Amino acid sequence: MDLAQTSATSLQRELSSGRLSALELMRATLERIGEVNGRVNAIVALREPEVLLAEARSMDEGANRGPLHGIPIAVKDLVNVAGVVSTQGSPIFRDHVPKADDLLASRLRKAGAILIGKTNTPEFGLGSHTFNPVYGATRNPYNPSRSCGGSSGGAAVALATGMVSLADGSDMMGSLRNPAAWNNVYGFRPSWGRVPSEPVGDSFLHQLSTAGPMARCPEDLGLLLDVLSGPEPRQPLSRASLPVSPLADTDLSELRIGWLGDWGGAFPCEEGVLDICKDALRAFSDLGAVVEDLAPPFAADRIWDSWITLRSWSVAAGLMPLANRRELLKDSAQWELSRGMNFSAMDVHNASVVRSEWFRQAVELFAEFDALVLPAAQVWPFDVDIPYPTEIASKPMDTYHRWMQVVTPVSLIGLPCLSMPAGFGAQGLPMGIQLLGPRESDAKLLSIGAAYHEATKWPQTRPAA
Repeated sequence: MDLAQTSATSLQRELSSGRLSALELMRATLERIGEVNGRVNAIVALREPEVLLAEARSMDEGANRGPLHGIPIAVKDLVNVAGVVSTQGSPIFRDHVPKADDLLASRLRKAGAILIGKTNTPEFGLGSHTFNPVYGATRNPYNPSRSCGGSSGGAAVALATGMVSLADGSDMMGSLRNPAAWNNVYGFRPSWGRVPSEPVGDSFLHQLSTAGPMARCPEDLGLLLDVLSGPEPRQPLSRASLPVSPLADTDLSELRIGWLGDWGGAFPCEEGVLDICKDALRAFSDLGAVVEDLAPPFAADRIWDSWITLRSWSVAAGLMPLANRRELLKDSAQWELSRGMNFSAMDVHNASVVRSEWFRQAVELFAEFDALVLPAAQVWPFDVDIPYPTEIASKPMDTYHRWMQVVTPVSLIGLPCLSMPAGFGAQGLPMGIQLLGPRESDAKLLSIGAAYHEATKWPQTRPAA
């Protein structure tokens, strides 16, 4: 068994049966990290090997602690982990060592996971390209001269290279969907509220970002999603959800899927992106689904204007404690902070009215279609040394994140969305598609994804070097 490419559900079965020990798995994990992490810089703040081996040994000697018992996981560096340097990619927090786990880390630990360190992220998770002044850039394992995406870039690369079998990501503006696509793995943005955020600050107003699972197959996504899900008494908008694991078998011949493409030209794409995504749709057709081209169901500019207002308002709220140190923030963080602080209450209200209109239109759309598909990115992985694309197909980008506009229809209204590998372009770089559905269709999307995975198996067919 190649432990570096074995699924988490398979590892779970081997650990539960005693055919594999947590100690053996930890040794293999550390060996794999030693082999590849120097080339890609995905895992940071790795804990001392002796300590990790001792924790694994104690797992073998104790009772089973849960569904992730003995499985090594590196946590995204936007999440505080007790005793582990937690920087958010910012020099302001370069030496920050929390005394307590954030909620997500606590749920992983209670499920039996061994938290081995962190996965790299952009500063404060801003920008879909993983680089920061603390740890530097994380590189794409299919071409180290290219970006791995972000902000969950370290997580996606750690999965693609077999350093971990599961990873947590977070997603406001495609932060786990884009890196999943660019690293030939899966990422799932759950229905908003299914996975509660950290209970700090405001708990009612900001309904954009969510944590979610990343893995090399949908079955593993379901395993981790159930661990992360569930109500948190201190989060009033969190809610109980039925488990998604084990994933149900789905007959795709009963499904109607809509292809939204480039949203009628509103989302410019680099050459080859739309072609490879349309090719991926053949897997659904081959499995019996009806795939239809769709006209844009809502004005893209209205979604965008609503999105960048609500996003800047939310990001600025999070950055407010650092407002008097803004010179230490990267330019995109300063931009978001300035915009968010200058909005009136009615600016925010009007943006949310547009969000509400799009949500109601989407409800009508899902009365006709079981799921919709969009590209997961508009460009191929770009040069790791540039901060972000400034144009696509000769069309200038007017913000640092306009090049990821394709993710905003999902993010604005909190839809569940599965980022799935779509294959490789002419230069050998991965691309992916977004499979989105109505609120609370998480289990159904994952089961559709499982059928797609059985037909394609891109992460297993083209594993990263």
